[in-house]
Amino acid sequence: MQRKKRPPAKAHHPSRASPASNALMLSAPFHQMQQYYRYGNFDNCFGKWNALFDCLSLKTKRPSEVQEILEAREKAKPHIWTYRTVEEASANWWKMYSHIVTAPRRPDQQFPGNRGPSSE
Repeated sequence: MQRKKRPPAKAHHPSRASPASNALMLSAPFHQMQQYYRYGNFDNCFGKWNALFDCLSLKTKRPSEVQEILEAREKAKPHIWTYRTVEEASANWWKMYSHIVTAPRRPDQQFPGNRGPSSE
């Protein structure tokens, strides 16, 4: 008995089933209660429904058109990191953390190497 050969794998494309399953899952009580527990409000689901409609609209376009649209979207997204010069980074660091560095210290506060008040 010989096993059937699998057809050759197609090129990897992002799964389009996930937006549909996400959109259907939104009305599930578990999801809504999870959102309420985590964030204090229910999920209005606009982002998920938009992703589903976007997915369906991309399915009706030619592959070359879809590729152009997806590349344009990727370029339009802001980069995850903000690149700064040394001077900009230093100024930003002081703006964000100067309250910690310049905070007044209590006499009883422990520091590395400091054994606290001497017991002499």
